[in-house]
Amino acid sequence: MRIRTVPLIVASALFMEHLDSTIIATALPVMADDLGVPTIALNLAITAYLISMAVFIPASGWMADRFGARRVFVSAIGVFMAGSILCGLAPSMTVLILGRLLQGLGGAMMVPVGRLVMLRTVPKDDLVAAMAWLTVPALIGPVIGPPLGGLIATYASWRWIFWINVPIGFAGIALALAFLPAIREEERTPFDTTGFLLSAVGLATGVFAFETLGRDIVPLPVSLALAGAAGLILWAYVRHARGFEQPIIDVGLLRIPTFRIAVTGGSLFRIGIGALPFLLPLQIQIGFGHSALESGLTTFIAAAAAMMMKFAAATIIERFGFRSTLIVNSALGGLMTASIALIGVGTPLGLMMVLLFVGGFFRSLNFTAINAIAYADIEPHQMSRATSLASMAQQISLSAGVAVAAMILHMVTAAGAEPDAGRISMALAAVGIASGLSALIFAQLRPGAGASLQGGRRAAAEPDGQA
Repeated sequence: MRIRTVPLIVASALFMEHLDSTIIATALPVMADDLGVPTIALNLAITAYLISMAVFIPASGWMADRFGARRVFVSAIGVFMAGSILCGLAPSMTVLILGRLLQGLGGAMMVPVGRLVMLRTVPKDDLVAAMAWLTVPALIGPVIGPPLGGLIATYASWRWIFWINVPIGFAGIALALAFLPAIREEERTPFDTTGFLLSAVGLATGVFAFETLGRDIVPLPVSLALAGAAGLILWAYVRHARGFEQPIIDVGLLRIPTFRIAVTGGSLFRIGIGALPFLLPLQIQIGFGHSALESGLTTFIAAAAAMMMKFAAATIIERFGFRSTLIVNSALGGLMTASIALIGVGTPLGLMMVLLFVGGFFRSLNFTAINAIAYADIEPHQMSRATSLASMAQQISLSAGVAVAAMILHMVTAAGAEPDAGRISMALAAVGIASGLSALIFAQLRPGAGASLQGGRRAAAEPDGQA
């Protein structure tokens, strides 16, 4: 029972976050018109949310250990709801951005702490199946987000985009209090204030640089300078962390082979995935001249395939093992992303939908395997710091994917001109190749990696190897 109940409760938080992140982009023009600001300026509402998440994710593990994972998870949902209400009532862009910052704070605690609750309550040999249940409701957000955002913005007030989080949040809080166990660490560790400040400034600067890179929001030299500054600040954090017993971001966890490979390989793979929501609507609407509705349908197809795969994930990984699954799926997922670049203006939209369906299947299987293998060799007392580090890496890599795609378009498109289908195809090919190259990182896994997640069944079938 717990293998389904706990992931589905945690997924209510994931659902809100994913729905919110996809639904707002569709309604930005309507929101900007109502608030009396340029649409490009309102992109700050998206950037503010991402920066807030980047700043507070590192503190999520310490908060869960100090105050209890269930308490922090429930409080985070409440904070996210409060931010949603503030956004819905916002009379100006300033108030809207404040609400988005509050949502980011809640989101930074909801997702990693929710995953931590699951990791501490679900047995390791059931973790793959639990990860599949966790992801299914979360994938519904991207499926219904774009069309729902369009419907709300067209036929109702855009403010309902945020208010719909309130009943979902109340349901999540009620279920969490009823069914999630109260878990907390007995050992009290000091808060790494210096590390928090360094990581907060470094990550916020890096995310802002990624979000502005290649989008003509700020001059390109400014974005590059900010990226360089972020790198220096994060380098200073690493030096600090090596001399601190309980750093807020424990980079020492990267010495664990399965965790390091999952984080680094998963980050590279997510660059392509992070770029898709940015590139596909451009290609379908600007490059090929299809309607926004047709663009939304392609998004639906890709996410629907991802949901279907979740029910086969445990069987596939059990049959082929984590190493083989990740190598093959990384290559296929990257290939399917890059193959979209081969489609021309006259190609039927149905063919693109088939490619997106197959690609969505492989990519989703990869995420299930990555999210599980990352914690295969993590000890219970390391779980909170591991979820913080993994969540931070995911957030940065998804932002980096959009930045890479935007930068490629910026480099190949004339100043002031709209990118055409050929140039968007170049960006799709590049991010697809980047995702596929993650197979080389996953090849470093030993053949029997992740046997503990399968009750040791594969350990007897596969020899141990070198990590």
